[in-house]
Amino acid sequence: MEGGPHKADKTEFTECWRTSWKTPYIMRLAFSAGIGGLLFGYDTGVISGALLYIRDDFKAVDKHTWLQETIVSMAVAGAIFGAGFGGWFNDKYGRRKSILLADILFFIGAIVMSVAPAPWVIIIGRILVGLGVGMASMTSPLYISEASPARIRGALVSTNGLLITGGQFLSYLINLAFTRTKGTWRWMLGVAGVPALIQFFLMLSLPESPRWLYRENKKDEARAILEKIYPAHEVEDEMKALEISIEAEKADTQFLGAGIFSKVKSAWSNTVVRRGLYAGITVQVAQQFVGINTVMYYSPTIVQLAGFASNKTALALSLITSGLNAVGSIVSMCFVDRFGRRRLMIVSMFGIIACLVVLSVLFMQASSHAPPISAFESNHFGSNSTCSAFLKAPDASSWNCMSCLQSSSDCAFCSNGDNKYHPGACLALNDDVRGLCRSEKRAWYTKGCPSKFGFFAVLLLGMYIISYSPGMGTAPWIVNSEIYPLRYRGIGGGIAAVANWVSNLIVSESFLTLTEAIGSAGTFLLFAGFSAIGLVAIFFLVPETKGLQFEEVEKMLEKGYKPKLFRKKTSEKTADAS
Repeated sequence: MEGGPHKADKTEFTECWRTSWKTPYIMRLAFSAGIGGLLFGYDTGVISGALLYIRDDFKAVDKHTWLQETIVSMAVAGAIFGAGFGGWFNDKYGRRKSILLADILFFIGAIVMSVAPAPWVIIIGRILVGLGVGMASMTSPLYISEASPARIRGALVSTNGLLITGGQFLSYLINLAFTRTKGTWRWMLGVAGVPALIQFFLMLSLPESPRWLYRENKKDEARAILEKIYPAHEVEDEMKALEISIEAEKADTQFLGAGIFSKVKSAWSNTVVRRGLYAGITVQVAQQFVGINTVMYYSPTIVQLAGFASNKTALALSLITSGLNAVGSIVSMCFVDRFGRRRLMIVSMFGIIACLVVLSVLFMQASSHAPPISAFESNHFGSNSTCSAFLKAPDASSWNCMSCLQSSSDCAFCSNGDNKYHPGACLALNDDVRGLCRSEKRAWYTKGCPSKFGFFAVLLLGMYIISYSPGMGTAPWIVNSEIYPLRYRGIGGGIAAVANWVSNLIVSESFLTLTEAIGSAGTFLLFAGFSAIGLVAIFFLVPETKGLQFEEVEKMLEKGYKPKLFRKKTSEKTADAS
């Protein structure tokens, strides 16, 4: 996900455990900053469950999919600006103050959402939380990287990525815990303020990044912190390393220019960097357009589309996706250096495409086999309770559950009292009629219909996550940390990250609208098409960077990358011509 994990091999994790055991202060630094990743993960996961209950409390939200999409995606929009503002704030005031400000924004946003009297107030809270998420997503790994020993840096930064997926899983557990509590979604969203408050007070007792202090000519303070992190005989070497690094950074600023536009212009005019950006932006955009954040943001809604009416059941089944995503992050950390980034992404994309196509077929079958509408069942609750669109329809006798739900935003399906797969009623969507339906122990459906294919759809969602997480989940971030020349690494990675956030916003803002316009089956088939385009782009544009020095990557891009299959054909033609 955004702010992604950095590579770390098995040896580094072993060394990390040993070093942290000997010097607990290091783990304290990493854990305190890593809560930012937990907050990031929690926010992306919690809204998926909270949205189910927000729809119940605010009828305008239930009737207008654009309002649901806005509530979800405004945090992403806030994160885009938060990441941009965070970059400036990091350089100006330091990493520690950036994390403290992110906590304040996150805490205020959580409180605003928890007491929101109207949907527009929830949106304001989501924007505030998004600003905090954007700042934390870039600052937490940066702080950990700069305040940890070089030999275990990759392992410690990788834990931030693990905490993101752990935060998503935690959010689903907390959502499930509050399903029977009065105020459901208010507690779900408000609880997010607790870890932000904990991190705020932990960071108050921690120092600034030694690298930032050194750059601000506070060398004595930087040395004092390094003495707490490194053995005494290594401190002087680290001070010299800092000096070399800062001098190189100043030289880069002079070369690239101080302004963001001059840096972007300089990067794009360089052939090697431009080819690196082709690869870096490709994998970041592909990561989002496979539809991953529709699953993370709307997972319970997708489960309801698959035929599970109960909010609690939808949340419980959604635990599968978040749990598998966390496991996939661990799998990736173990195999990405063994099998390579390019290979993992290509295999991952094949799995994603297969799952999305089968998922589309399942939703198509579920729609065509939806229970029919019975005029007798509908009239059972009284003519005033029947959906007006059904009463006016000239072909009402051919209607099924999906016809009812798709005909109007004011229609709902009440299942048959004896068997939910038998003919049911098409009723008006309001609280009184819903109460009548449920009083007879019938299920009330507003998103999807009773389906024998529902369980298989949930299994396919799980397989989709298994395919995505170890490959497309983490490898794009690793590629972007390796594909650019050292001088352009910051600006190159920043451009690719913005592409990721913007793609995330487009996908999250359009998912529910797409399901209404072309149906669930059509939406997943569309994502399969995007994934196929992404697979082709990765095959032709993204080189393997496993085990290569940065200089070797630069030379490879300077020549121009071609897949091995096409390189062989080219060399054979050249040999024949000679």
